[in-house]
Amino acid sequence: MDNLLSIVTFLPLFGAIVLMFFLRGEDEMAVKNAKLLALFATGATFIASLFILQGFDPSNTGFQMVEEADWLGGLTYKLGVDGISILFVMLTTFMMPIVIGASWKVDHRVKEYMIAFLVLETLMIGVFLSLDLVLFYVFFEAGLIPMFLIIGIWGGKKKIYAAFKFFLYTLLGSVLMLIAMIAMWYDAGTTDIVKLLNHEFSSSTFSVLGFQIIGGAQTLMWLAFFASFAVKLPMWPFHTWLPDAHVQAPTAGSVVLAAILIKMGGYGFLRFSLPMFPVASDIMQNFMFFLSVAAILLTSLIALAQTDMKKLIAYSSVAHMGFVTMGIFAFNQQGIDGAIFQMISHGFISGALFLSVGIIYDRMHTREIAAYGGLAVRMPAFALIFMLFTMANVGLPGTSGFIGEFLTLVGVFKVNTWVAFGATFGVILSAVYALYLYRRVVFGDMIKESLKGIADMDAREKLVIAPLVLFTLLLGIYPALVLDIIGPSVEALVLNFETAVGAAVTAAPGN
Repeated sequence: MDNLLSIVTFLPLFGAIVLMFFLRGEDEMAVKNAKLLALFATGATFIASLFILQGFDPSNTGFQMVEEADWLGGLTYKLGVDGISILFVMLTTFMMPIVIGASWKVDHRVKEYMIAFLVLETLMIGVFLSLDLVLFYVFFEAGLIPMFLIIGIWGGKKKIYAAFKFFLYTLLGSVLMLIAMIAMWYDAGTTDIVKLLNHEFSSSTFSVLGFQIIGGAQTLMWLAFFASFAVKLPMWPFHTWLPDAHVQAPTAGSVVLAAILIKMGGYGFLRFSLPMFPVASDIMQNFMFFLSVAAILLTSLIALAQTDMKKLIAYSSVAHMGFVTMGIFAFNQQGIDGAIFQMISHGFISGALFLSVGIIYDRMHTREIAAYGGLAVRMPAFALIFMLFTMANVGLPGTSGFIGEFLTLVGVFKVNTWVAFGATFGVILSAVYALYLYRRVVFGDMIKESLKGIADMDAREKLVIAPLVLFTLLLGIYPALVLDIIGPSVEALVLNFETAVGAAVTAAPGN
């Protein structure tokens, strides 16, 4: 099918336009139609994306289904998909119908709410498919706007503070990335990502104000991209916007934030930092290992001290993203395979955990851990579902959470045993805070009078969370569903990285 990537990218935006101009009124029928149209648009986008997966050839490590056209007087509109990006596209299109289904009880400015999520879906898909620097930057930055509105309009009591903190943190880091992109265009004479992947940026050491810049221009560009991706992921200590954003965002906003938006940082490291700045990435390996282990250990301890369920899960996300960066910068097949698998798996698990919190918040209107206890008595279905995703979050074998963590640890162990040891201790800490949360909320006697009338999950809530249950178990049992798709592209990435670093070492003075 011609222009399939563009169809998948802009189909949600088309749904948003239809909602905006052709659906009027605030009566009950109009609200229901807005929800149904948003569900139809996201469902149709997912079905269309399956044709991308069907036509994708994992053995071809280049970009496939490439679409290219002139855009904005000299710039290029260019889309394509490879083994590294395709599963992020599928994760996005898979999660969005679930997000809309989880938003069925929203009753405030419903049309605008649905429009915001549909626009956000287009922008997120665009990030993973863009093959031009300018186009990538437009999608990457524009995604801030609908998420800013989702938090700021439909969020909690401190929604304005959280929305502006989210916006300013991510915008500031991205300004530095824009400067680096301009420098890349000046050096290479193109904004085409495919051509830039084959362009060798200078790694010759030079001096600035008496400081030796080891790795040359590559290091400066790497640091500029790092400023954006580290905030977006988020890495410790650039993570402080995330807990506030999660706590204040509506349930669906938290699901999108955890399942998809923060994965853009990890994708950025794989798409830009490693292949375009290999020498700088090699130089920064120990720095990234330090930040990764610090994220895993420190934010796990911080999670243990939380009294708000959403905040605990938010800090858990930061810790799990530490495994992602650690695996990426192991620079080997197992590490990068594990990092990508961890991001996909975390999308399912964290999304389900935030949905689970939303289910009991809708009933009790509090996220305080102390307000609950003994829910297994009245909510056995919820207790079972919450237990599954708690175990998956810990990395229990048989769930998708185990595969990603295990592969990253194997990859890192080959490079640095102390880093692997520190990260493994973090796995123990994750079990501590996750089981602490589950015990306080689900087990024990139901002594609080306010809980004695609480109802178990209804049919809609079970239907929304069922696909996440399926894929969390399926990928835990049969990880080849992911690994067979990403494997050849990751192998090519590692080979090109090693070749580039080896050539730079050979060409260095004194060799």
